[in-house]
Amino acid sequence: MKKTVILTVICALLPILTNAQPTSSNHATENGMQEVHDFLKACGTYFIATTEGDQPRVRPFGTVNIFDSKLYIQTGKSKNVAKQIAANPKIEICAYDGKGKWIRIQAIAVADERREAKQSMLDAYPGLQSMYSADDDNTLVLYLKNVVATIASFSGEPKVIKF
Repeated sequence: MKKTVILTVICALLPILTNAQPTSSNHATENGMQEVHDFLKACGTYFIATTEGDQPRVRPFGTVNIFDSKLYIQTGKSKNVAKQIAANPKIEICAYDGKGKWIRIQAIAVADERREAKQSMLDAYPGLQSMYSADDDNTLVLYLKNVVATIASFSGEPKVIKF
């Protein structure tokens, strides 16, 4: 009984103690998603971690887009990263803004085969259109769900954004 009460109190206080941001409203969710998008976009390059068996794999990425109220990234289906995500959709992303702040993102990457989602990404990154098409069999756009993003620095408290 005591353990249950203690755990209940800890769970109730955890968001306050960790300075977690509220995410109960759509507005808060959209604002948080936009903040994560803007941070990654400003960085230009971010690093995505996947797993291959028991081996972590990390590589640079540069695409980020909001479409249909979801945060998207893009790659090619023929790449190893796409195969790793298909086998285990849990990913982590990390980026540094060059000004003393960084972001760490935990998420589940979900493939979206809709032509509109692919075209939205290609419209946001016209340079990709020489390699990818919304109608080809290689373009892969993934939206991130169950996102927990932490923006941190050495000089302040971390900000946690969930959507």
